[in-house]
Amino acid sequence: MQEPLQPAKVKSLLVAMLEDGTVEFSAHARQEMAKDNITEGEVMGVLQGGVVEPGEFERGSWRYRVRRSKTYVVVTLRTETWTVVVTAWRTK
Repeated sequence: MQEPLQPAKVKSLLVAMLEDGTVEFSAHARQEMAKDNITEGEVMGVLQGGVVEPGEFERGSWRYRVRRSKTYVVVTLRTETWTVVVTAWRTK
């Protein structure tokens, strides 16, 4: 996979992963989700229906922010069928 990917490509990969791939949650993501009372189901909803922003290279990997309403989810793509949720938060 040649990164950075265009937002539309990331979106199509995420939708496919939700159907037949692997979505993992980092320990940091789980901590941040707990702070803002964000469930795994909400994260999946953001990945399914949210808007993907252009990738940013941070801490050795490309990260893609997905937003839906006031909820944000940041993912990194490990392969075309495996993503890791790095963090998530809700704005006030």
